[in-house]
Amino acid sequence: MVEAVQGAGVVVTGAGGGIGAALARRFAAEGARVVVNDLDGDRAKAVADEIGGIAVPGDASAVVGEARDALGGTVDIYCANAGLGSGGSEAAGEQVWAQAWDVNVMAHVRAAEALIPGWLERGGGRFVSTVSAAGLLTMIGAAPYSVTKHGAYAFAEWLSLTYRHRGIKVHAICPQGVRTDMLAATGSAGDLVLQPTAIEPDAVADALMKGIEEERFLILPHPEVAGYYQHRAAEPDRWLTTMNHIQQKWEAGE
Repeated sequence: MVEAVQGAGVVVTGAGGGIGAALARRFAAEGARVVVNDLDGDRAKAVADEIGGIAVPGDASAVVGEARDALGGTVDIYCANAGLGSGGSEAAGEQVWAQAWDVNVMAHVRAAEALIPGWLERGGGRFVSTVSAAGLLTMIGAAPYSVTKHGAYAFAEWLSLTYRHRGIKVHAICPQGVRTDMLAATGSAGDLVLQPTAIEPDAVADALMKGIEEERFLILPHPEVAGYYQHRAAEPDRWLTTMNHIQQKWEAGE
């Protein structure tokens, strides 16, 4: 059992399925009190009923107040997990870009704005951001997703460096392919880049619990991502050339 999780009041957004549902189940198994949030109220209730949690359906950007009340006044751990896997290029359209920015970045900002004052007052709290390896690297065929996941990672970094000395813990989960509906929706790009090494959502939950135990900011369910990230930083042109080769392979339908 993870000591920091036992008895904690936990909120997981986007928890009606996929990674979010796996996180909710694992937190409950570790002895936490869990609020399950999802836009789909039926899916949120199904997961909540399964784990003995509380369903609070609705927009992840506005869930903190109701979730706090449901947990008796205190949120100890907040998992900003809801996300949009928006594909497309620079020409994806203003609405696609705006929605990706709102869900993948601004929902995290709004949650932090609602949570941080109380956490600072009591000297503790834990913010978990489900980012993606795309936030460290990039993803072919998905400019809005890649760019906004970079933003989500940057915001998690900023929270950590700003508040860690005041008791606030931050974790950024950055998996590659995970066998969820979002992965299935990536089409041929996901088949080429993500499917070969895809893992189950439970493996992401396992990685998070280990990361919480070790108090690590960056959580990599696919350990090889660390090497890719180092390569990208050390030799950006070589890395971009490699990624462009993958882009060309995708365009050729190989």
